Amino acid sequence: MRTYKNNVIHDKIMKCILYLAIGLLAVVSFFPFYAMIINATRSGVEISRAFSLIPSSHLVENYVQLIKFVNIPRGILNSILVSVPATLFTAYFSALAAYGLAFYKFKTNKIVFAAILIFMMIPGQLSLIGFYQLCTKLHLVNSYLPLILPAIASPGTVFFLRQYALSAVPETLIEAARLDGANELYTFHRIIIPILSPGIATMGIMTFIGNWNSYLLPMIILNKTEKFTLPVMVSTLRSATDLQQNQGATYLAVAISVIPIMLVFTFFSRYIISSISAGAVKE
Repeated sequence: MRTYKNNVIHDKIMKCILYLAIGLLAVVSFFPFYAMIINATRSGVEISRAFSLIPSSHLVENYVQLIKFVNIPRGILNSILVSVPATLFTAYFSALAAYGLAFYKFKTNKIVFAAILIFMMIPGQLSLIGFYQLCTKLHLVNSYLPLILPAIASPGTVFFLRQYALSAVPETLIEAARLDGANELYTFHRIIIPILSPGIATMGIMTFIGNWNSYLLPMIILNKTEKFTLPVMVSTLRSATDLQQNQGATYLAVAISVIPIMLVFTFFSRYIISSISAGAVKE
């Protein structure tokens, strides 16, 4: 009896320690966002002087300074026009490629998979000059196509979804669908995608965040101000006039740019924690 009580007390203590650790990690993770919001209400002089946890009274002033140089609605729209199609292309075609690599046995299967691993190790910055020259020859400079179409080939997402498919999709389920007369695209759309939806949602969130925050490639490809994505517009704010004067406005612009990311994460997080095979038997 005493041993049982000791085990119960031990379990409660361990749970308390675990909850405290999780709460501490949550506070640490939230603190940068809180600091960003606080700085969005402060002037550049206050930001340079010292850090504070108390909001200031310069929010309206920072917003007025922000809209002088940055068209926030246009920047958000431009970022959406790039991020949403790129995310959809990455999610769909990567899942399709992962399905083929996982369950189709052909001679060059291992070679293709090895090539994907090699491309994952190559930094994208190495091909930046060549990519820009290619876009110039194809007359795609100052167009959103170079920012969207490369998302069709995403080695990292294909690798992740292939490994996910091998662990989550029973091969007998695919064979049963084939025996029932289902073609490959029907099997992929009605069986594979529902099972892979948690993995697709996870990589979709990461892809959206990456494309939304992308700065280097849009800055090089886009030349017209009206086509700038939000990160590029924010960079023009920092270089517009005195940097110290624009610090509060810069923090405000970054805070505004985070809102769509938080909305996407809030919406798709339910797919991440959903059952892996919840939709596999749907008609």
